Amino acid sequence: MIRVGAIRAALDTDFSDLAALCEKKLRISRDKIISVKLAKKSVDARKKSDVHFTISLDIEAKNEEKLLRTLKNASKYEPVEYAVPTVRRCGKRPVIVGFGPAGMFAALVLAMAGARPIVLERGGDVDRRCRAVEEFRNGGKLDPECNVQFGEGGAGTFSDGKLTTGIRDSRIGWILERLVEFGAPGEILYLAKPHIGTDKLRGAVKALRERVTALGGEVRFDSKFCGFEAENGRLVSVSFTHGGETCKLPTDSLILAAGHSARDTFEMLYNEKISLSQKSFSVGVRAEHLRTDIDRAMYGDFAGHPALKAADYKLSVHLPNGRTLYTFCMCPGGHVVAASSEEGRLAVNGMSFFARDAENSNSALLVNVGPEDYGSDHPLAGMYFQRELEEKAFIAGGSDYRAPAAVLGDFMNGRVSVSFGRVRPSYRPAVKFAAPEEYLPDYVCRSLKDGIKEMGRKIKGFDDSDTLLTGIESRSSSPVRIDRGDDLQSVSLEGLYPCGEGAGYAGGIVSAAVDGMKCAEAVCRRMEGI
Repeated sequence: MIRVGAIRAALDTDFSDLAALCEKKLRISRDKIISVKLAKKSVDARKKSDVHFTISLDIEAKNEEKLLRTLKNASKYEPVEYAVPTVRRCGKRPVIVGFGPAGMFAALVLAMAGARPIVLERGGDVDRRCRAVEEFRNGGKLDPECNVQFGEGGAGTFSDGKLTTGIRDSRIGWILERLVEFGAPGEILYLAKPHIGTDKLRGAVKALRERVTALGGEVRFDSKFCGFEAENGRLVSVSFTHGGETCKLPTDSLILAAGHSARDTFEMLYNEKISLSQKSFSVGVRAEHLRTDIDRAMYGDFAGHPALKAADYKLSVHLPNGRTLYTFCMCPGGHVVAASSEEGRLAVNGMSFFARDAENSNSALLVNVGPEDYGSDHPLAGMYFQRELEEKAFIAGGSDYRAPAAVLGDFMNGRVSVSFGRVRPSYRPAVKFAAPEEYLPDYVCRSLKDGIKEMGRKIKGFDDSDTLLTGIESRSSSPVRIDRGDDLQSVSLEGLYPCGEGAGYAGGIVSAAVDGMKCAEAVCRRMEGI
């Protein structure tokens, strides 16, 4: 098989007949083609007068050696197949805490290996979770155990379902294939910037869980990890609460994939002398623009073309104060959502459905913060710093889970907003006008003002005075790392595998899923005595 890249294709190209495309673009006659598959597809919008697709094709053909010599951008390609490990020596069943991306794929690998894992998830299944989230967004009570952060699918279930990642790993293709098998759109296998959408991700999450249970695994919802027992430095059991009772499970392998918002879990680990470290993270706001404005800025006159989806962007500027302002988790045609998980503290996030057709597009605008900002060398100082900012945001919003919001023109000129411009807020239950200075440190606000001006030079209209800023975006990553060794086990406790984004080893759905698989493989090796 050969892979041919950098193939230019017009926006109106018919991708239903790839053999015909090969004939037209590569001059390969149809009778020489055995099979052809779309390997990559991206939008090239560098020139607004010439927006088009760039694609790569995987081609199996007669006389491939000749094609390799004659075709530009062609190379030999051999797909990498992931081999699921096998467990033949089944002792105590491994336990996984958390059923977000890391926990889900750890559970799937262990179940396929024959290890019959038990998953403890503090929140509810995805259907109950959707009801709890919607009730809160409609002004109801926050459920601290079942919300945008906690429950089946993890925080990624109520985001955009973005599958872009900066890591390179042979497991990624397998992860995408499994997601398609469980109901995700097939296009995630070839789009350069794949996403599932919150609506479709919910069904995929449920189907994955059903596969785990069909293979002998268990997923126990409303089951909150609360402690463990060890003997001679080795894990022997874990404890969890369910229905008001404390239960115990014997195990010598615990994959801890609790997520970046499991603050009570971090405190428990600290009290149990598990080694933790401070970790940098970022804070800021969500910026909302009209989707049509972003589409026009990115695509020019091609905006609205039926082959183009809502435009996305990725920006980063380095500032004179040594900070960096960057966009994160950009949600084209999406919503700003209530992401609180603790009473009296407020956080926001971004979410899109698969269609990405909502009125606004939004993105986090984040400024890096680190141990030098926390004011303490305590391992959990970053978490306490995070909490303090969220408490200030809760108060700034009126102490009722309204989110503090500011119109950019007012923020730039030191005024508290009194009315909206062209951009209306998508956050529910509601917003309250408040200056970002009420809940963000001065250096973050200064970085926002300076950085947004620079971003406006990169994307026309990004710094439009009607842009809406809603805060606080504080859950981009974990402020804590649970220290682990090369064997992926905690440096403090044999049998404990800190995993995923919450443990400080991932940054998004795909990288968390990869880390979950790595930890599952490590557990399998240990069960086999390897």
